[in-house]
Amino acid sequence: MTTNEFSPDALLERLIPFGAVRCYWVAYSGGLDSSVLLDALSARRARLPGADSADRIRAVHVDHGLNARSSDWAKHCAARCAALNIPLRIERLSASPGPGESLESWAREARYAIFRRLLAPGELLLTAQHRDDQAETLLLALLRGSGPQGLAAMPVSAPLGAGRLVRPLLDFSRRSLAEYAQRQGLDWIHDPSNAHPAFDRNYLRHQVLPVLRARWPSLDATLARSARHCAEAVELVDRYADQALAAVCGLQPGALSLAALARLDRPLRKAVVRRWLSTRGFRLPPSRILERLIDELPAARPDANPYVDWDGCEVRRYRGELLALRPLPPPLPNETSIPWRIIGERGVLELPAGFGRLEWRRHPGPDAPDVRPTAMRDPVTSVSSQGVMKAIDLQVRFGRTGDVCRSAANRPRRALKKRFQEAGVPVWLRGHLPLIFQGERLIAIAGVCACHGPADGIGLNLILSWSGFSWQPDWPGFGRPLDVCV
Repeated sequence: MTTNEFSPDALLERLIPFGAVRCYWVAYSGGLDSSVLLDALSARRARLPGADSADRIRAVHVDHGLNARSSDWAKHCAARCAALNIPLRIERLSASPGPGESLESWAREARYAIFRRLLAPGELLLTAQHRDDQAETLLLALLRGSGPQGLAAMPVSAPLGAGRLVRPLLDFSRRSLAEYAQRQGLDWIHDPSNAHPAFDRNYLRHQVLPVLRARWPSLDATLARSARHCAEAVELVDRYADQALAAVCGLQPGALSLAALARLDRPLRKAVVRRWLSTRGFRLPPSRILERLIDELPAARPDANPYVDWDGCEVRRYRGELLALRPLPPPLPNETSIPWRIIGERGVLELPAGFGRLEWRRHPGPDAPDVRPTAMRDPVTSVSSQGVMKAIDLQVRFGRTGDVCRSAANRPRRALKKRFQEAGVPVWLRGHLPLIFQGERLIAIAGVCACHGPADGIGLNLILSWSGFSWQPDWPGFGRPLDVCV
C-alpha cells in the first residue's frame, strides 16, 4: 500500500503508536475530510488501543454561526453520529471577529479554544487535515516570511489542553479521501465559503496549486518532505534552546532573567524566548513582535511597566525578569464597589467578566460558631441558637490605594502599596485584585492575604477563595484560599 491509499486499516496504523487512549474525539465539521475520518474510525472501533467502552469515540461540532445554514449542518452531523452510535457534542459560538481581525484566524482560534477546554488527560482530538492541506499551510507560511518553525507546517501530533492533538491523515491526499468517501457512499456538507477566493487558503487551493501541480505533479509530496526537514531542524534547535533555557530561569516561577538572557548571543536569545513561550502554551509571536520583546523590554526605564502583546499573550517585565501571562481584562473604574451578602454555609459571587468568582465557606474549625455573649454580638454577623450563620454584608472593591492591611497579628500595619511590594504583586496587576471590605475595614486582598484587625478572634472565620480567571500568575501562594475573620 502506498501512502496515497486511504483505508480504515491505514488510519488504525497511525493511531496505534499513541497507545491506550481514554477517548478519541473527532473534530467533525461534516465536510468531506472529517466525514471520512469519522467513518473510518468507527469502522475500526473494536481494534482501537485503550479500554473498550461505548463512548470511547466522540465527536465535537463547532457551529460558528457564520452561515445561514449552519444549524442545518449541525443537524446533519447529529444524524450521522446517531447512525454510527457516536455521541456528538455541539458547540455554538456567540462572539464574532473584532475590527480588522481575520475571519479565518478568529474562527480557528475560537475552535481550538473549545478543543483545549474539552480534552481531559489521556484523550486525543483527531483532526482531518491531509497532505494537500499541509502543502497549503507550508506555502502560506513561506508567503508570510515564516522561519523554520512556520515552515515545519502542521505536526502530526502536539499537546492540546490536558490531552493531545493528532492529525492522522497528513500522509493522504484529498483525492484519496474522496475516493474512500465515494466507495462508502458517504454524504457530506459542502460549505460554499471553502470556494471563496477572498480567503488566502482558498486562493492557493483553487488558483495557484493546480497550476503548480500541472508543472510539478509530485508537488504535494515534495512540500510535505520539505516540511518534515524543517520540523527536524526545529527539533534540533529546540533541544539546544532547552539547555540554554534552564540557565536563564528567573526567581519567579516560569520567568526569564533578563540579565542571564542578555549574556546569550542574539540568535540563541530569540530561540530561547520562542521555546519559553512554546513550553508555556502560548502561540509564537510574529517576528516583529519578537524583535520588540528582545529589544524594548530590557531597555525601558526602570520605573516603567513595559509589555508586548499578541494573540492570547502578554509578556511583561517585573523586577528584572520577563513574565508571560494571559491578557488582563480592562481594569474596572477606580472605587468600583460590588455588594456581597453572604449567608448560610457557603456561597459564590460572580465578578465582572474576566475577573473570575469569589467563593466562601464557613471554617470547619471549632471556632466557627460565635460564642460571644449576646450583648456583644453584632446582629449582622451573629449566629442563631442552632449555630447557623446569619447574613454578613461585605463589599468588593477595586483600585483603592489608601487603605492599610496587617497580614498577620504580629506584623505591623502596612499601606496597600507596601503590602503589594512585600507580596511581589506587580503594579499592573494590583488594580485587578478584589479588595474585600466589611464596612470600611479591609479584611482581605483576594489571592494575596487576609488582613488582621482589632476584631480578630471574636468573630466568625470564613475560607475565601478566588478563581475562574485565565490570567492568574503561577507565583507561589498566589490565589490560595484565605482564612478571613468577619
